[in-house]
Amino acid sequence: VAATMASTPSDRVIHSFHGYFLRPGDVYKETRYVVDRVRDGRGFSSRAVTGFQEGKALFQGQASYQVPSEGVSHQVELPGGLTPPDELPTAKSVVGDADVRDAYYWGHDRSFDIRHSPAAIYKTAGERVNKQVVWLKAYDRLPDDKNLHRAALAYLCDYTLLEPILRNHGAAWSDPGLMTASLDHAMWWHADGRVDDWIVMIQESPVAGGGRGLSHGKIYTQDGVLLASVSQEGLVAIS
Repeated sequence: VAATMASTPSDRVIHSFHGYFLRPGDVYKETRYVVDRVRDGRGFSSRAVTGFQEGKALFQGQASYQVPSEGVSHQVELPGGLTPPDELPTAKSVVGDADVRDAYYWGHDRSFDIRHSPAAIYKTAGERVNKQVVWLKAYDRLPDDKNLHRAALAYLCDYTLLEPILRNHGAAWSDPGLMTASLDHAMWWHADGRVDDWIVMIQESPVAGGGRGLSHGKIYTQDGVLLASVSQEGLVAIS
């Protein structure tokens, strides 16, 4: 997302992105993103992007940008009765001193404060439901750059979007037989907001089958502005 932003005229903002994860990547190796300026029209711009590691394509995506304009407006309301983030446990407190896979990363190495309702499933499975609420906020104050906050939204929603699938099947992230991988991701931005203030993602999984699961999410500000909608299909293997 950030790579396509760097190649697009500053008078327009990203409103949708569709991407496919082609190969697993290594976070310790450099990824090179090549952007194709597909089209610049009067109101819209289109960009294609491919990510490479060691000469192999890992990711392909398509982004669309729009010059902001006025038009019809409505949104689905933020559900009521949500537990506020200050009343939910932090990832660090949930993980504790657990000696399980990725425990230190969950509790210490993420850039965002992430709080779950129902309770997080890092160590153990919870109630079998296909919906959950996740509050998120960057630990650090970020610059006043709308593009940066929109790019950060795309980054952070990948943290938890497959979790409703795991919950529905009684699985936890630390289960030894669990394997997950993002296959494709689609996102639509509706409004500007800050990821260094609390935002909330309402997410659910309507279906899973054939070794894949689908999840949808809606991301709101704390006062109910719908910032973005997102869908993701992932590989999910539970043994």
